Amino acid sequence: MTGDDLLAELRAESRRYIASYVLFNQAVADHLGLHPTDVQCLNLLSLEPGPVTTGRIAELTGLTSGSATRLVDRLEKAGYLTRERDTHDRRRVLVQLVPAAMARFGELWRELSTDWDELFARDSEQELKLLIRHMRRTTELSHRQIAKLTARRAAD
Repeated sequence: MTGDDLLAELRAESRRYIASYVLFNQAVADHLGLHPTDVQCLNLLSLEPGPVTTGRIAELTGLTSGSATRLVDRLEKAGYLTRERDTHDRRRVLVQLVPAAMARFGELWRELSTDWDELFARDSEQELKLLIRHMRRTTELSHRQIAKLTARRAAD
């Protein structure tokens, strides 16, 4: 198989991989009664070291500030988030995860991650490092692609 053949196969498998993850995310969202973007926002917020502003949520998700505000409204109504005034700067509002709701959210991810752990358990340390590097690089590329599309949309 040539390098061109491998790249063509990689492109096709990448499309399948992305589609399968989007569909998986939709299934998780449906199970939780949430929007798929809301699920990933909770996922990203669970990786943050503490409360964040709605502006930070916009940065994390690539949403406009208005869309991020509506997302926070939905998650607050669903019981996953609260809004509180920043004690150091009363003009700022911080968004904080609700621990009990996030515990239920985490339970589902732990249940689902068991199969992922089994899948990756067969890989060597070197293969796992390659996968981690690949995921980091694709995440960085995704951020750049989102910024490009956002700028293009703003220019139109």
